[in-house]
Amino acid sequence: MADKAVPHFHNDAGVAVIHVGSREFMCIGARPPFDHPHVFLDMGSDDEIICQYCSTLYRYRPSLKAGTADPAACIWDDRTPAAA
Repeated sequence: MADKAVPHFHNDAGVAVIHVGSREFMCIGARPPFDHPHVFLDMGSDDEIICQYCSTLYRYRPSLKAGTADPAACIWDDRTPAAA
């Protein structure tokens, strides 16, 4: 993930909340080929945001490093296997 300037997250697991260590990121919905348009989300000074495509709730957690998430399985990059 270090090679991407903007972290990408997905919610294949269908969790209620994804805690993230970045206030600016991309939501892709699910892993390809079931992803939605990759949308840039910016929390600004807020601590949470809802993706307008998939309704995933993202909550900022300052104890996480930038580009990381809890659950960690929600982090996506080009090396993440596609959904079966």
